[in-house]
Amino acid sequence: MSRIKEWEELTICDNFLFQKVMQNKRICKRLLQKLLNIRIKDIFYPETEKNIELSSVSKSVRLDVFVVTDEGIVFDVEMQVTSGVSGELPHRMRYYQAMIDLEVLGKGKDYVELNQTIVIFICTFDPFGLGEKVYTFTNRCHECDDLELGDGTMKIFLNAKGTVGNVDEDIDKFLAYVNGKAAEGEFTRDIAAEVAKLKRHEETRLEYMTLMMELKAQRREGYAEGEKVGVAKNQMANALSMFADKFSVDQVAKYTHLSLQEATEIGKKHGYLSPSERIHAPRHAVRSAERPFPCHDIRPAVFR
Repeated sequence: MSRIKEWEELTICDNFLFQKVMQNKRICKRLLQKLLNIRIKDIFYPETEKNIELSSVSKSVRLDVFVVTDEGIVFDVEMQVTSGVSGELPHRMRYYQAMIDLEVLGKGKDYVELNQTIVIFICTFDPFGLGEKVYTFTNRCHECDDLELGDGTMKIFLNAKGTVGNVDEDIDKFLAYVNGKAAEGEFTRDIAAEVAKLKRHEETRLEYMTLMMELKAQRREGYAEGEKVGVAKNQMANALSMFADKFSVDQVAKYTHLSLQEATEIGKKHGYLSPSERIHAPRHAVRSAERPFPCHDIRPAVFR
C-alpha cells in the first residue's frame, strides 16, 4: 500500500492534482486533440471524478477524468503510477470500458446507441516493455489486417518512459514532464502553471487535507480490523489444537479467551464435540478443588 503524500509533495502524477488540472477545459481539450490528431469543438464534464456503481452489491469504479465531446465521443483519462501484478493493467482497462458501456445502457439506450469510447491510461512506466511512447489498441481482424471490427472502442496507453515512435511534439514534452523533467513547450508550461496555481489555492489544499485525513482514518480502521481478524485466527488455531489434545470445552474457552458458546460452536463445527455432549478434560489437566488428586499413605507399614 502506497504512502499518502503530503500536499507539498503532489505532482501531476498524483490523481488528485491530475484531476484538478484536467478540469481546466482548455488544457483537457488540447491534450485530447493533440493525442488523437483530431478537432474537438467542445467537451463536457458530466461529473468530476465520475463514480459508476451498477448496484448496491456490485463493485464500483471511479473514473479520474470523464468527458464527452459535442459529437458524443466519451473519453476516460486515467493516471496510472503502478502496473500491479502481471497482466493486470489491460484487464483494468477492459473493466473500465465495460463499466462505461453498462452505464450508458443503464440509461435505457439500445446497444446500437453505445457511444464511441476512448479509454486513455497515462503511465509513469512502460506498460508493455517495448519502449513505445504510445500504444494504441482497436479491435482488428487477425486474418485481414485492414478490417476493423468497428465497435467504436479504442484503448490508448501513454508511456512516460517511452523512447520509440513519433508523437506530437506537445505530447512528447508532456510525457517528459510526467516523467519528472522540467516543463518545456507552451502546452506543457501551461500545465505546469496550472499545477502551480492549484498548489497555491488554499481551498484546494484544504480539500486535499480533508481527503488525506479520511484516507488515513480508513487505513487505521483497516489495520484495526486486520488485527481483529488476526486475533480471531489465533484463537481458532489454539482452540482446535486444544480440542485435538482432548481439553474440555471449558478449558478451551478459558485459555483462548473465547466465550463458552464460541468454543462449543468451534468444537461442534470441526467434529470435536457432538451436538449434545462435551469432551472430557485431558488426564494431564489440572483438577479443580472439588476433585483433588487422591492422597496415598506413604507411611512405613509399622506405623499403619
